[in-house]
Amino acid sequence: MTKEAGKVIELDVREDIAGKLDPFQKIMNAIGPLESGDILILHAPFKPTPLLGVLGSKGFSSEAEEIDEEHWKVTFVKN
Repeated sequence: MTKEAGKVIELDVREDIAGKLDPFQKIMNAIGPLESGDILILHAPFKPTPLLGVLGSKGFSSEAEEIDEEHWKVTFVKN
Protein backbone atom coordinates (compact mmCIF):
# COMPACT_ATOMS: atom_id res chain seq x y z
CA MET A 1 0.00 0.00 0.00
CA THR A 2 1.36 3.45 -0.84
CA LYS A 3 1.00 6.40 1.46
CA GLU A 4 -0.90 9.32 -0.01
CA ALA A 5 1.27 12.39 -0.40
CA GLY A 6 0.61 15.14 2.12
CA LYS A 7 -0.56 18.59 1.19
CA VAL A 8 1.92 21.30 0.30
CA ILE A 9 1.38 24.97 1.16
CA GLU A 10 3.69 27.57 -0.35
CA LEU A 11 3.96 30.96 1.37
CA ASP A 12 6.09 33.91 0.26
CA VAL A 13 6.60 36.52 2.99
CA ARG A 14 9.28 38.59 1.24
CA GLU A 15 6.84 41.38 0.31
CA ASP A 16 5.40 41.46 3.84
CA ILE A 17 8.87 41.91 5.32
CA ALA A 18 9.83 44.50 2.68
CA GLY A 19 6.69 46.41 3.70
CA LYS A 20 7.70 46.19 7.38
CA LEU A 21 4.86 43.77 8.18
CA ASP A 22 5.51 40.91 10.60
CA PRO A 23 4.49 37.68 8.84
CA PHE A 24 4.51 35.54 12.00
CA GLN A 25 0.72 35.29 12.35
CA LYS A 26 0.33 34.55 8.63
CA ILE A 27 2.81 31.68 9.02
CA MET A 28 1.06 30.37 12.15
CA ASN A 29 -2.28 30.46 10.32
CA ALA A 30 -0.75 28.54 7.40
CA ILE A 31 0.58 25.72 9.60
CA GLY A 32 -2.62 25.39 11.66
CA PRO A 33 -4.37 22.84 9.44
CA LEU A 34 -1.23 20.87 8.56
CA GLU A 35 -1.12 17.22 9.55
CA SER A 36 1.68 14.67 9.73
CA GLY A 37 3.56 14.53 6.43
CA ASP A 38 2.24 17.89 5.20
CA ILE A 39 4.70 20.51 3.97
CA LEU A 40 5.03 24.29 4.23
CA ILE A 41 7.43 25.90 1.77
CA LEU A 42 8.34 29.37 3.01
CA HIS A 43 10.09 32.02 0.92
CA ALA A 44 11.82 34.71 2.97
CA PRO A 45 14.49 37.40 2.40
CA PHE A 46 16.77 35.86 5.06
CA LYS A 47 17.17 32.59 6.95
CA PRO A 48 14.39 32.75 9.57
CA THR A 49 16.47 31.19 12.34
CA PRO A 50 14.07 31.97 15.27
CA LEU A 51 11.18 30.51 13.27
CA LEU A 52 13.09 27.25 12.78
CA GLY A 53 13.10 26.81 16.56
CA VAL A 54 9.46 27.83 17.00
CA LEU A 55 8.21 25.42 14.35
CA GLY A 56 10.63 22.76 15.55
CA SER A 57 8.92 22.90 18.95
CA LYS A 58 5.60 22.41 17.13
CA GLY A 59 6.77 19.18 15.52
CA PHE A 60 8.23 20.39 12.23
CA SER A 61 11.56 19.43 10.74
CA SER A 62 13.09 21.99 8.40
CA GLU A 63 15.60 22.41 5.63
CA ALA A 64 16.80 25.89 4.60
CA GLU A 65 18.26 26.68 1.21
CA GLU A 66 19.71 30.02 0.11
CA ILE A 67 18.39 30.66 -3.40
CA ASP A 68 20.18 33.99 -3.74
CA GLU A 69 21.29 36.90 -1.58
CA GLU A 70 17.78 37.95 -0.51
CA HIS A 71 15.81 34.76 -1.11
CA TRP A 72 15.73 31.79 1.23
CA LYS A 73 13.49 28.78 0.69
CA VAL A 74 12.70 26.87 3.85
CA THR A 75 10.85 23.59 3.68
CA PHE A 76 9.02 22.57 6.87
CA VAL A 77 7.63 19.05 7.20
CA LYS A 78 5.12 18.22 9.93
CA ASN A 79 6.31 15.11 11.79
